[in-house]
This record gives sequence, structure tokens and C-alpha cells, in this order.
Amino acid sequence: MDPEEIEFIGENVSTGIIPNFNFEAIHLISNTIGPFKAGLPMYVPLWLGIHMKKQQKCRLVLPTWIDRDLLEDKKEEEKRDPNFTKMPCENYMVVSKLLFTHAADDIPNIDEVKTLIKDIFDIRQAKLRSTIDLVLIGNSSMESDIKVSFNNLTLLEINTARPFLPFANDLIARLERVYQQHSSNLNDTTQSASHFSSSTY
Repeated sequence: MDPEEIEFIGENVSTGIIPNFNFEAIHLISNTIGPFKAGLPMYVPLWLGIHMKKQQKCRLVLPTWIDRDLLEDKKEEEKRDPNFTKMPCENYMVVSKLLFTHAADDIPNIDEVKTLIKDIFDIRQAKLRSTIDLVLIGNSSMESDIKVSFNNLTLLEINTARPFLPFANDLIARLERVYQQHSSNLNDTTQSASHFSSSTY
């Protein structure tokens, strides 16, 4: 999946808005949105909420997880847990980036929130690299008792590892074939030498 596809999915996350106008329902290909009533909270795709905010037709209602204290707790949880914890939003990086760009004035403590989200992402990326290392070690050493989990990874996080894993596994497979061939040749040489030694006595 390309980064553009992941961003497209993130843009379609449902978000709350409070419109400041009245309008009939909008019929889209995927669903119907509205009707819009001034002052009445409703949910729309994030891309539409951002578009309406740019036109000063609504106020965005921030996701509950865009909160300094909640993100502090999530960061500590992520640091404590050796596995990947479940994120409050499957597309948290895409959604937060869009909100930082288009709704910065609606986000309290925005600098701290930005830092916390980046810290959480970095912690999870470090875990992902360690997990991949375990997978590669298991493949290269033929160990079957190495247990790893990729549960709770988001699309963006999976996408960062996807280009590397097939290449790494292919490289390990090639090295194993070379090693096995080398071992086979070494055994043949040893057996030949042993046979030669026996025949000379």
C-alpha cells in the first residue's frame, strides 16, 4: 500500500464538527451526510470537515485522544509494554498531521501534543525494528521457538517495514542456500579425503 493510499484512508476517518449553517443532506457515492443544522454536532469524513473549516462553515470537534494527559499516559504504557499497545486511532499519524496543519488553533498545548505523538511513534518504530530483528534471527538460525507479535500495528507502521522485510528474508534465504551448499561441499571433500586415507593403508 502506497503512502498516498494510507493518507486517503486517514482522510476518510469520521470526525465531529459543529456547523454554523443550515443545509440539506449531501449524497456522496459511499454514503449520505447531513442534513446540516447550525449548532448541532454531527460526524463527517475528516477531509470534508477540513474543507468546511477552511470556508469557516464549521468548527472541528477534536478526537478525544488529541489530549496532552491522555497521550502522556499512552506514551508511558507504550514504554512499559514490550508488545505494541492498541492505539486510540488506527490512523493516528495521518489524522494528527492533518489536524496540526488545518486545525492548529483548535488544539490546546499543540506543541506538547505534537512532541508526545512523535515520541509514541518513535517508541513503536524502535519496537518494530527489534521485532524484525527477532524474526530475522529466527529465520537465519532456524529457531522455531522465537515468538513475536505484530498485533496492533497501524497501516502506516506496517508500511514502514514492508519494503525491508521481503528483501531481508530473501537475503537470508540466499545466505542459507550458500551455507548449505558450502557445508555439502565440505562434507563431500571430507568424505573423499577419508576414503583416500583408508585406501592408502
